[in-house]
Amino acid sequence: MSGNQRRVTLMPQVDSLGFCRTPSLAVTLRRATEISTLPHIAVRVMKIASDPNSGVREIKEIMEADAALSARVLRCVNSSAYAVRTKIANLQQAIAYLGVKQICNLVMTASVSSVFQKEEPIGSYNRKQLWHHLVAVGVCARMIARRMRIRQFEDVFLAGLLHDFGIILEDQHVHGPFVDVIGALAPGTTLAKVELALLGFDHRVLGEQVARQWSLPAGVVDTMRHHHDSTAYQGEHRETVQCVELANYVCSAKGHSSVGLQLVKFPGDAVSAFGLRKEDFLVIAEDFDRELSMNSTLLQL
Repeated sequence: MSGNQRRVTLMPQVDSLGFCRTPSLAVTLRRATEISTLPHIAVRVMKIASDPNSGVREIKEIMEADAALSARVLRCVNSSAYAVRTKIANLQQAIAYLGVKQICNLVMTASVSSVFQKEEPIGSYNRKQLWHHLVAVGVCARMIARRMRIRQFEDVFLAGLLHDFGIILEDQHVHGPFVDVIGALAPGTTLAKVELALLGFDHRVLGEQVARQWSLPAGVVDTMRHHHDSTAYQGEHRETVQCVELANYVCSAKGHSSVGLQLVKFPGDAVSAFGLRKEDFLVIAEDFDRELSMNSTLLQL
């Protein structure tokens, strides 16, 4: 345990009068939706990505309204990850080269990253590391989806990018009790177990309910709720949830964890569901390093 961490009793925190000082899920949900954590550009892009009648014109208008964001996206498009033969100089070229779906994901990544820029380390946890975890899981989940021949692999990237968004919501909207949660983490437990003991809810449930309020795509919402237990999920986005669960373990095991500790259990059922052997899983873990290196520009968006 680091010097900044404090061991706390796993009981809801109370004030001097004996009243629980941890806001309820309903109160936290209201705070998170009233004080919009998700940048407005991200909300607009999400609506475009989920609307089959939207396309190039709509996404181009959003990007043209934010010159700095557009420049960051163009820098990413011209990186080694996308292997462009000649430099892409404008948004029209970028959208034509990558398509609306992939451009939407880059804009989402660039706009959401702003939520994590204020650095406030708490024990083993800090926001920058959580952001790296989210990008890493998005990249790894997309890689797995491609190998499993899942057609909508860009949707899997977005689900991976946002799967742990409930953690930053806790950090921002129930900060005091969240500090206690981080202080109580230790090998052999899980984040969700400590959250339930101290908050009465966990990042999966909070993330899912806020995502519904924001009208995020169903695959993203379901992944937020079930990325630690894909076998309990029987909906139409099961492959997406399984890819993110696998990616979450790979990234956490390789040092890209959400809270600075490796607390994620091996997803044996998800591995079996994809028919993966131990050797296949090891190859995925090995290839992930190269995939993340190729997409390192996403970490700076």
